[in-house]
Amino acid sequence: MSPPTDTPPAGTAVRRFGPAQRWVHRATAVLTGVCVLTAACLYVPQLAQLVGRRALVVTVHEWSGLLLPVPVLAGLVSRAFRADLGRLNRFGPYDRTWLRAALRRDRRPSSRPAAKFNAGQKLYASWIAGATLVMLGTGLMMWFTHLTPLVWRTSATFVHDWLALTLGIVLAGHIGMALADPEARRGMRTGSVRREWAEREHPLWRP
Repeated sequence: MSPPTDTPPAGTAVRRFGPAQRWVHRATAVLTGVCVLTAACLYVPQLAQLVGRRALVVTVHEWSGLLLPVPVLAGLVSRAFRADLGRLNRFGPYDRTWLRAALRRDRRPSSRPAAKFNAGQKLYASWIAGATLVMLGTGLMMWFTHLTPLVWRTSATFVHDWLALTLGIVLAGHIGMALADPEARRGMRTGSVRREWAEREHPLWRP
């Protein structure tokens, strides 16, 4: 008996992501995870006491946040990655249909038409991109305190802290949805998904 593999059989496999997309996703996930964990150690007293070395945690948090856009910028070298960014940035009539079905909690695949990315994934990507830029800007204002007046730094701290909390909640939802869909995880991990899953979840996608 042959051992199980992590990739679908060749006849049923569909190529979903190339090395560039997977590398960008993994690198961004690592940097985001470091940002979230270090932020928790800075703001949760119990974790702060457990970890200690606050100055080191602050430094790691600052540099991981500063490096967060780097994987995406490096990924722009890849034509496949740029093509996926274009797909994420375009909304069609079928995306509105998908969103209406999601609001009605209609889980039938026929009521949720999607191309390579569904409307939920497009909204998530847009929101994360915007939130990352805001977090980067407000973080720089908090880091380089001599560059901006006090009222700006106070406002930046308020926005940074509350957006960080919102970001943590949204990321938890993203991870939860990924855990509920093993085939989607397989696609991001290995680059290939089963054709049956692709036809059911992304019927408008023509790989």
